Amino acid sequence: MTVTAEPPPKQNQAQSQAQRTSIDHAAARRAMVDSQLRTSGVNARFVLERMLIVPREDFVPENARGTAYMDRAIRLENGGFLPAPVFHGMLLEEASPRVEDKVVVVDGGSGYLTELVRPLVAEVETITAEAAAKGDVQTGDATLLLIDGAIEHLPAMLAGTLADGGRVVTGLVDRGVTRLATGRKVAGSLGLLPLAETGIPRLGQFDKPTGWTF
Repeated sequence: MTVTAEPPPKQNQAQSQAQRTSIDHAAARRAMVDSQLRTSGVNARFVLERMLIVPREDFVPENARGTAYMDRAIRLENGGFLPAPVFHGMLLEEASPRVEDKVVVVDGGSGYLTELVRPLVAEVETITAEAAAKGDVQTGDATLLLIDGAIEHLPAMLAGTLADGGRVVTGLVDRGVTRLATGRKVAGSLGLLPLAETGIPRLGQFDKPTGWTF
């Protein structure tokens, strides 16, 4: 009797495609770290590890997943943006979050920054840019404020979420140019120091009110 061996079961096409996509995204994350972050001077180990682990493709619309690791901001369906990888890398390295930190993240619409910082600190509270700009925040004892975009000014109510000695790292619109900026709250006052120039999506909710001119 002749026995004919059955051919191996065909791999489900969707499963095969998912595996290829997963592999492509993993390779894209590695390329992002090597060709964008390191070449821009972002070398802190904790930053590179978090950005290798957290999948950017999960924080963009379906039609943008294939370009999630390009060196550019991605428009989101809710009208916000996911900033380019270099901004997040520079922001995290400058912030240097500590395990005891209580962090407030002003979200630009993606939720990505919150996921990057969550395991590095004691506590994270996320608020939308709209709520933060309207002052719909509580005065608190946060030790670190991270803003996921570029602002023209920092409202006093938002600064009030920080305890004295608390730090802030944000994007800043400075004479039409976007820069990374940092500051520390001292004796109730908080100023921002512009640092490196880099492309950062503008959070229009924090534009300075237009005054009258004569």
